[in-house]
This record gives sequence, C-alpha cells and structure tokens, in this order.
Amino acid sequence: MHMNLSLGPLQYYWPREDILAFYEAAASWPVARVYLGETVCFRRHQMRLPDWLELADRLAAAGKEVVLSSQILIEAEPELKVVRRLAGNGRFLVEANEWGAVRLLVKEGLPFVAGYTLNVYNHETLGVLADVGAKRWLPPVEMSRDTLAALLARAPAGIETEVFAYGKLPLAYSARCFTARHYNLPKDDCQFRCLDHPDGLLLSTREGEPFLTLNGIQTQSAGVYSLLGELDSLRALDVATLRLSPQARHMGKVVEAFQAAIAGERVAADALARYMPGKPVDGYWHGRAGQECAKEHAC
Repeated sequence: MHMNLSLGPLQYYWPREDILAFYEAAASWPVARVYLGETVCFRRHQMRLPDWLELADRLAAAGKEVVLSSQILIEAEPELKVVRRLAGNGRFLVEANEWGAVRLLVKEGLPFVAGYTLNVYNHETLGVLADVGAKRWLPPVEMSRDTLAALLARAPAGIETEVFAYGKLPLAYSARCFTARHYNLPKDDCQFRCLDHPDGLLLSTREGEPFLTLNGIQTQSAGVYSLLGELDSLRALDVATLRLSPQARHMGKVVEAFQAAIAGERVAADALARYMPGKPVDGYWHGRAGQECAKEHAC
C-alpha cells in the first residue's frame, strides 16, 4: 500500500490572515489530504464555517482531498448546530471527533472519518464504526505500535488506518479554559489570549522542565511527537496515511522531511528537530512514557 500524508486540522488559534497564508502555502505541499475546521474552541471566530468551506473549495481545486473536522467537545446548542451544518455540507467528507457527530452522520447515511478522540481501543468498536459508515479511522494518540498491531490483526476489511505521526500530542480536553485561567480571566471573557500563543502556552515543572502545553481547553504534550523514524513499522501495519499536525513555523520543511522519508531518502532526526516547537518524543509508540524518546530510534 502506498503511504501518503495528511495535514491535520489546525489545533491553535491564529489570526485570519495567518490561517489563509498557511493554507495557501499548503496547497503546494505534497499532502494528499487536508483537514479543515475548528476542533478545539467554539469561541475562536477568526474563521467561521462559511470561511472554512470557501477555503475547502480552494484546496479541492488545487487537487487536495478535503475533510471537514468536527469540534471535539460539544457543550451547547450553537456548537451542535455547526456539527449539523457540517453533516449537511453536501460535498466534503466529515471527520467525526465525538459520538454525537457520528450519530448525525449515520442518521444522514453519510460516510465519515472516525477521529482519534472517539477512543477506539479494540476491533469490536472499530467494527461497529465500519458498519455504520466509517471509511477511515485514527487510533488514539497514546496507542502503542504493539497494541495497534493486535487491533489491526482483527480489524474489519476495507477501513483505512491513519496515524497521528507529527505534532504536539492532544492529550485532554476540559470545559475549563486553562489559557484564560493562566491570565486570571474567566472563560467567557478570555480576551482571546490563545492568539498570543501560536504553538500553545508551555507549562513547566517547578524545576523548569517542559511538561505540558496549554491550548485553551486542550492540554497537549510539551514535546513534539514524531514517527519519522518509524516508517518501516508503520508500513508493516499497512498504515495508509500519516497525519502531520500544523505548527506556526517551518511546516513546509516538516512535510518535505516526511515526504522524503516516504520516498526512501534518509532523513536525519536532527534535521527535523531544528524545526520543532519542542523536543522530539515518541514514547507512546514504543509502549513507554509519552515524553520519552526511544534511544534506538530517530524521533
């Protein structure tokens, strides 16, 4: 199976002009698929659904497969309305990132992508999703290679596997906004401080060691997960797509490095590390602590 690259949905809050410039550049990158939409916080309003749809049309015209990603934590009716509009967009495949979105898409009889936040940990659950229309799925980001191999050995036929292969790991979501709390602001009057942190707000231990990244209601890893050195094991599992998560700077260089590795070129780990907004990690893939980087592998 030929392995390709996807560009995951933007996890951060950037100014509108920066978002548009990013995707204008992405139109020429060697990624087969681009996921679009606000997945983290409904208050982020630089881009609304009509803007994402207009951008989707442009990227589709540039030859990209476009998928619209649903919000991960739905708390109120206005957010649910957006999910309904996604389900009824009439053109683009939707990535369901919570089970309410799955229900709406199944009700409409539409195929969909099962996002990693659906927390599929066994082949039975994956089989249920495949039966109701999932064409592609993503394992939870903390799933190890061995666990994934065991699951795929009994997976239903015909469903593609896409793996989160680069970026700060999305670890948890909360009704509370941690970025607003950092600035002693209420969530409903956050003053959109996430705009000040295009790759999230680093949280360190008392000893000064990077520990986590705060991104509004989302908690991420401090390190940057990279499976660049794991292409052989990913191919052995018949993984179809590697997902690269957007970052504020040097994303084109990241895409180039992964594409070169897929093409069989040797890409040194330090060549990629200098473009990362954090130290490289790959512990979860090896069944270890997520913040570790396996010594015998290039992160």
